[in-house]
Amino acid sequence: MRILSKRIMAVAAPFAAAAALAATALAATAPAGNVYPPARFTDPDRVRKIEAAFAPIDEIFRRYAEEEKIPGMVWGVVVDQRLAHLAASGVQDRLSKVPAGDTTVFRIASMTKSFTALAILKLRDAGKLSLEDPVSKWLPELASLRLPTRDSAPLRIRQLLSHGAGLPEDNPWGDQQLAASETDLTQWLLRGIPFSTAPGTRYEYSNYAFGLLGRIVAKASGVPYESYVEREILTKLHMPSSTFEFSRVPADRRAVGYRLQPDGSYLDEPPLPQGAFSSAGGLLTTAADLGNYIAFHLSAWPPRDEPEAGPVRRSSLREMSHLWNSSNLSVRRTDGKLEATASGYGYGLRISADCRFERIVGHGGGLPGFGSYMAWLPDYGVGIFAMANLTYSGPSKPISRAWDELLKSGGLQKRELPASPMLVQFRDRILDLWTGWDDSKAKSIAAMNLLLDAPPAQRRAEIENIKQEVGQCTGPGPVMPENWLRGQFNLSCERGTVGVFFTLSPTLPPAIQYLAFRKLDSSSNRMVAPTGPPAGVSCSD
Repeated sequence: MRILSKRIMAVAAPFAAAAALAATALAATAPAGNVYPPARFTDPDRVRKIEAAFAPIDEIFRRYAEEEKIPGMVWGVVVDQRLAHLAASGVQDRLSKVPAGDTTVFRIASMTKSFTALAILKLRDAGKLSLEDPVSKWLPELASLRLPTRDSAPLRIRQLLSHGAGLPEDNPWGDQQLAASETDLTQWLLRGIPFSTAPGTRYEYSNYAFGLLGRIVAKASGVPYESYVEREILTKLHMPSSTFEFSRVPADRRAVGYRLQPDGSYLDEPPLPQGAFSSAGGLLTTAADLGNYIAFHLSAWPPRDEPEAGPVRRSSLREMSHLWNSSNLSVRRTDGKLEATASGYGYGLRISADCRFERIVGHGGGLPGFGSYMAWLPDYGVGIFAMANLTYSGPSKPISRAWDELLKSGGLQKRELPASPMLVQFRDRILDLWTGWDDSKAKSIAAMNLLLDAPPAQRRAEIENIKQEVGQCTGPGPVMPENWLRGQFNLSCERGTVGVFFTLSPTLPPAIQYLAFRKLDSSSNRMVAPTGPPAGVSCSD
């Protein structure tokens, strides 16, 4: 291994007027350009802790390669916007015994789909097409396509992107279609397409859909699909060793694909040629190039004011990483531990959540001779990938185990959202009410619903009852934001801790629409506000 109502309106009117005056003053004093501060990493030792996990991660992948009898495999860890670690095992070619490494070129199969989605979104951002366009606008051969039911809506580009077009799952067939010619594709379209489900009703993985997307890229851009992706994405992301054409790869850098036979011997898999389905699975790349690609996706997080630096907008990358089409929820118990995963599809990317993480973005690839997987955690700034030269040897399992190793290191931490100026300033006014309730103060910061939901006398009694229970309090502590308009701060008291939860209204200027004081359990100084739990999968016995 190498380490590489009128009544309501009448009562609410004075509250709204007072709140408007107060919040206008707040807005005037908020720091310019910092109203919506981006989330950030706060541990100065975060990267060092992550790096400490590289050695055990290498052992995970090495063991996997041995168990699966993979001739050659490379893997890497991307931290923030750089390839922080690269390692390999075995050979890229069993005959020449050239070691697998950072310059070895592997076919990544269906991982290509995310590049196709990027191309579509880039064209969308440039105004060349719309995701709501009927597919027949770009593929006139489908103008008379017979849909499965009379009430089926037209096929749209966004459905192709998210495997929601109702086309049948086609992995066994699709694996052998890379070499299909444009003439072949045209003839298939003219004959029509059978449907497995009505469009827009459920998830069904379709290589055919991404073959159609490739032709749409060509039509909208005016150049062949491969040329557009190479010019507008690969070149601009500094991926010089990536190509759709196997013959362009230098012989001494090619990973030869193998199939493991029942008797333990290896069969060479002939390289698949380029064709009309390149957009579904035709890309070849290296570890160094793939590291740049994952770093680009990670650079889209968090949302922020910095100038754009990539060939595709950060907001479009985040759009790709949104779960647009749910596919399944699985629950199982492994070694006495409950495990659950919810997954679906974004645009060219698989999106999942499990007991550890609220969002995992990734994709696998498998073709005769090759297996690959890439995954990243946008909120944590870390990605992992692996590529192997054995048929369908998708290394998703060692990547999942590597996440566990990174969790143990203590370095895998989410960005923390700073409190927005709005939350901080409203905290100080809420503290005034805690110190000494005053109806006029309450009205000055209340949204029109707040004192209708619970009248001032009830609010005042709530505070006094808690004060009697907890005694003298000090503070307040810092605002712990859930987002820019909702948060919590705590008061340390003689007989416990009081959590103060508040949510601002969806109006400009904002006001307080929700406010609650609660004594917290001694085991935690933070709890989820009653407005709802965070997204993700909850796993408990």
